[in-house]
Amino acid sequence: MINVLILCTGNSCRSVLGEALINHLGQGRVQAFSAGSRPVGKVNDNALATLQRNGLPTEGYSSQSWDEFADAGIDIAITVCDQAAGEVCPVYLNSTTRAHWGLPDPAHTGGTEAETKAAFQATYNALERRIKAMLELPLESLSGAELGEKLNHIGLAY
Repeated sequence: MINVLILCTGNSCRSVLGEALINHLGQGRVQAFSAGSRPVGKVNDNALATLQRNGLPTEGYSSQSWDEFADAGIDIAITVCDQAAGEVCPVYLNSTTRAHWGLPDPAHTGGTEAETKAAFQATYNALERRIKAMLELPLESLSGAELGEKLNHIGLAY
């Protein structure tokens, strides 16, 4: 089983959606977790509603620190924060293969309920495309450098 850690600053929206999608789409092959460098302590209600609308489980998620995973045997760490928005993106250190899939934070749309719902769905859809592309890769046979390069490319292409 390949362990994937999805990282973001607050661990309340994008990283949780990524965790849910990887666990759903990669059953039996990959296992995902999510964490943040400065977790807000609560999963965003709109993230949970987005999971529910898309038929994914909404239980068992939490907003937690990436410190929880320092010795957890993580194979791949993917950051999903949007550096262009001025967020400080966590950098997971050690020999873990790393990639960046920057996405705007849907919790900061500041629009109507319909606009917020659309922003969360767009984030979900982008993560779903990227995760499906990731799962098409021969994850088990790529070197760390090759895998990091391919995952970073997915973040730019999808």
